[in-house]
Amino acid sequence: QVQLVESGRGGMVRSGGSVTLTCDATGTIFQIVTMGWYRQAPGKERELVAVIDSGGRTDYADSVKGRFAIARDNIMNTVHLQMNSLKPEDTAVYYCNARLYTNRDNWGDYWGTGTLVNVSS
Repeated sequence: QVQLVESGRGGMVRSGGSVTLTCDATGTIFQIVTMGWYRQAPGKERELVAVIDSGGRTDYADSVKGRFAIARDNIMNTVHLQMNSLKPEDTAVYYCNARLYTNRDNWGDYWGTGTLVNVSS
């Protein structure tokens, strides 16, 4: 069984502020392909924020490029999202995601329970 446990100072933050989110993947993990963060704002669909693969290659949503940074610890199965220069439009529930193999043959997408980040103007 795989669990993604999110941590970090979510909650209320002022516009222009910074927040770091962390996600730890635990359980029966053979290999993690990608780890990333998605977000869902009220009334909107869930969208990709940032993703990183095992080789360190990253991809970001255009709206966060230059402000957010994703980093991964392959040994600890941990991913961090550093969010700087936050804007009210960044307000959303942020979900950790991992695409991983639990053995050589079986893989799937796993999700954290979500962390609310509320940016006030």
